[in-house]
Amino acid sequence: MIRLLIVDDQSIIREGLKSLLQAQPDLAVVGLAEQGQAGVEQAIALQPDVVLMDIRMPVMDGVAATRALLAQEPEMKILILTTFDDDQLVSQAIRAGAKGYLLKDTPSEELAEAIRAVQRGYGHLGPGLLAKIIATPPPPPAPEPPPELAQLTPRELEVLNLLGEGLSNREIAEQLYISERTVKNHVTHILGRLQLRDRTQAALFAVQFAKPLPPN
Repeated sequence: MIRLLIVDDQSIIREGLKSLLQAQPDLAVVGLAEQGQAGVEQAIALQPDVVLMDIRMPVMDGVAATRALLAQEPEMKILILTTFDDDQLVSQAIRAGAKGYLLKDTPSEELAEAIRAVQRGYGHLGPGLLAKIIATPPPPPAPEPPPELAQLTPRELEVLNLLGEGLSNREIAEQLYISERTVKNHVTHILGRLQLRDRTQAALFAVQFAKPLPPN
């Protein structure tokens, strides 16, 4: 049985895909998420065989979610869900490590076969995208980290990186062997020093800028 997680901000798409895929005897939908950060959290918790990832979502889009998920689960297999006008974003997601892409209106049998192929380790590129990926220039170098990042202590940088991996305060506390209250204090300091509104912005900041600390 191939276990699937569907990540899409449109409930009608999520439920429609679930119904189509559940009709296949060898496919089982084990989770649904409505945006990228929730998708990363569920993928880590549920460990599906294949993640179907929408490309355009609030909070964290499919490209950022692909990067964040594969940073923590490098063997996770991700298929991008897209429409015809998303070529640039799909190219970025493929470069980030997604195994391929599917159009949202792909017939159910073809969709199921693509999922099976990816689960077996093959890639799946839809019509015309390979040539576009080859023709698309590589993305520009990542922007320089803002100077505010240097204000964080080593422990705060650890917490920020774990926020970027989608961990909850409880999970961060367990991983760093500190109390949940201490984690909350660190998160408050991080938000203040980086002038961020909430932990979602901190997670996005971490994906873009924060780097793991070198080993001691």
